[in-house]
Amino acid sequence: WERDRGEIKMAVLRFYKSPTELPPVDLEVLQSGNPHVGRIEHISWELCFNVNWTGATPPSPQDRQKLTWILQSPFSSQTISTEPFLRKSDGDMLVEIGPRLNFSTAWSTNAVSICKSIGLTAVDRIECSRRYLLKIREPEKGVSAQCELLTAFYDRMTECVYEHPIGSFCVSARPAPVFDVDVVNGGKSALEKANQELGLAFDAWDLEYYTGLFRKVGRNPSSVECFDLAQSNSEHSRHWFFKGRLVIDGETKQESLFDLIMKTQDSSNKNNVIKFSDNSSAITGKVVKGLYPSNQSRASKVNIGETMRHVIFTAETHNFPTGVAPFSGATTGTGGRIRDIQCTGRGAHTIAGTAGYCFGNLLYPGYELPWEDRTFAYPGNFARPLEIAIEASNGASDYGNKFGEPVLAGFARSFGMLLPNQERREWLKPIMFSAGIGTMEDQHVHKEQPEPEMEVVKIGGPVYRIGVGGGAASSIQVQGDNTAELDFGAVQRGDAEMEQKMNRALRACIESQGNNPICSIHDQGAGGNGNVLKELSEPAGATIYTSKFKVGDPTLSVLELWGAEYQESNALLMRSKDSAFLQAICDREKCPVDFVGKITGDGKIVLVDDRDTAAKSELNQRAAHPVDLKLDWVLGKMPQKEFILNRAKPDLKPLILPDNLTVRDALSRVLRLPSVASKRYLTNKVDRSVTGLVAQQQCVGPLHTPLADVAVVALSYFDTVGAATAIGEQPIKGLIDPAAGARMAIGEALTNLMFARVTELSVSV
Repeated sequence: WERDRGEIKMAVLRFYKSPTELPPVDLEVLQSGNPHVGRIEHISWELCFNVNWTGATPPSPQDRQKLTWILQSPFSSQTISTEPFLRKSDGDMLVEIGPRLNFSTAWSTNAVSICKSIGLTAVDRIECSRRYLLKIREPEKGVSAQCELLTAFYDRMTECVYEHPIGSFCVSARPAPVFDVDVVNGGKSALEKANQELGLAFDAWDLEYYTGLFRKVGRNPSSVECFDLAQSNSEHSRHWFFKGRLVIDGETKQESLFDLIMKTQDSSNKNNVIKFSDNSSAITGKVVKGLYPSNQSRASKVNIGETMRHVIFTAETHNFPTGVAPFSGATTGTGGRIRDIQCTGRGAHTIAGTAGYCFGNLLYPGYELPWEDRTFAYPGNFARPLEIAIEASNGASDYGNKFGEPVLAGFARSFGMLLPNQERREWLKPIMFSAGIGTMEDQHVHKEQPEPEMEVVKIGGPVYRIGVGGGAASSIQVQGDNTAELDFGAVQRGDAEMEQKMNRALRACIESQGNNPICSIHDQGAGGNGNVLKELSEPAGATIYTSKFKVGDPTLSVLELWGAEYQESNALLMRSKDSAFLQAICDREKCPVDFVGKITGDGKIVLVDDRDTAAKSELNQRAAHPVDLKLDWVLGKMPQKEFILNRAKPDLKPLILPDNLTVRDALSRVLRLPSVASKRYLTNKVDRSVTGLVAQQQCVGPLHTPLADVAVVALSYFDTVGAATAIGEQPIKGLIDPAAGARMAIGEALTNLMFARVTELSVSV
């Protein structure tokens, strides 16, 4: 401990965990994605717990004993040491890898909470790093060679290499300033420059439209407004292609793809409660008995009451983030889909999820498969298919397990082939499919319209520099056109415990039934606060204040605070009279809640940067109001984009089987396909029955070996009515005949669903 001008400096304590307590590193898996790993002869590793101690005096022996106790393995007091277990010898490489220091990890948040509970109030952050001792054959010289080798050991999105042991968690970064993009004088070229620098993914249509818009209103957009427009009006958020005008082989189609999708409702059951107008769809449910606490704000008697409870279903993919960072991308895909359920109507309950993965050829080292071509090249900014298959499913399962949502059905499929026309078809960017089923009360189906003086509220995790530009990055038509740094910056990381805290707070509101304080609620996704707060306040408009947001990183710029897709956050509207109730509930659940602004009624979204008012003079009003947009400019009815397409007839060849192929050989190949082979690596690591509402989980039989055709959940603990869901997927058949593939997929889903006793399943043609 040192004194600096009479003040005690904060110190970082280090505790090391013995390598004997850790599993061995699988070099074969690492080598599948990084050929440099083949030069490693032996690898050892240990954990280092970096504890930030803020006390005025060093920790006492009792404090150190407590820290050792919570960090060690149970019944193994000798596994933690204040000195490293690994020692470097000549020719060895010792490297330490850990979380980036500009934000606290979810693990740290929970570890600090435990410390506070046992009296270690001087601990405000704990981060776990990994120290690898590598013995390398024929080490290559140069920094670049070492960097290429080390990329196999960490996720660049959330981790970095520590050149030195952590001495402080302070980050000396300055927030980037707001600047104007001179469209009025510079025209489209000025916007093109910003397009490149900020990674906006504007296409030629966007550049023309926004140049004309701001020249028409006679002012320049700020850098934050440009970023806002890019996210809010990206393909990811607005579905331009699905809603666009299609010209196929010179013929203009009268209906968009979205029109065709909506048209299916003309020939389906008339049981829709919500369709194409909210975060999820809903169908008519049943009157059931539910449990309702008599007082939501404290422990109280639980009553049984009858309610009309509808069935909610939602599905989405999270492909681009999962391709860049499989574990983190899949966790946030699952978390985002859970929030879609939560934010239906005026709030809803999540019950269970389903998951699916499509990836390229696995190329598992030492396990040759005859249909795989090992000469295929793979992009450096995406993970390899084997890593995606393992880590994406780990991420989705991990999130569900920590949140408390079971996974009840799913699929896994790999494909990579050179077609007869020499065109390669493979899932380089994977498909990470996540779907969920839930329930909502009939009285909460319709969101209320925003009214002046309503409170704009953010509930959930604090703001981090995570998921910046995800909407634009995932909207790029040719993946790889973007820079790797922008790709990594666009992906997020998940915190399932925070989402569960938020879920409990929202559940308390929903179970208030007729006294539910939530008027309207939306989940935060691509575009961050900029997108969700505009959707929430449309068409009335709102004024938002930067100082009201709880930030997890003090170095955030205004652009990042407004546009980052940090996770575990929802936005809601409520009346001021209910603020104290929500605050009390969130305090009880240890869930952050911020009252960030109010509905104005002037049709504008205005962001006021009031964090440092002294530094903003009257002459610099642009910095003080980095966003000042009419909602009509962003969310209003915009011109339809046109897409010119030409059909390409597939070059089909008749199927020719090898002359020497036996039935046994053919069966051996089929059984090794990931779509057919054992799914234990998916089913055995995920909860299949949590919530007490699961009637049919994903495994059946006395030994739980076969997979179920259908998943079934109950709508309450007292009734034998519920909801069923099943999956059908036939993408490979679509390469030969898309229409046949679609029919087969629907047929598969229906024949799977028929094993549940559904009330009515009919289609009118």
